[in-house]
Amino acid sequence: MGIISKRKNKKFSYKPRHFEHDGESSPFAIEHKFDKFRTTVGDNKGLKGKFKSAWEDLRRTSDKNANIRLLIIIGLLVLFFLYIIGFDLSIFHA
Repeated sequence: MGIISKRKNKKFSYKPRHFEHDGESSPFAIEHKFDKFRTTVGDNKGLKGKFKSAWEDLRRTSDKNANIRLLIIIGLLVLFFLYIIGFDLSIFHA
């Protein structure tokens, strides 16, 4: 069994010699500065749970003006692309 079994990784827990933990958080902990504002970061919900919470967050905090502006910009870029490739836009006129 020793030949087939997988090798275990060594664990290392670093505890600084002169650090007194006062209960808040460790200065050695690595976290992103926006993690406390994100709903998708935290407990391990799985892939479906993360997508669901991200979708709910997007729907809850969506900005209507930004969405309209984005749609107008995308529409103008599509029309500009069609003009460059020589697409005949007269098919849209009946």
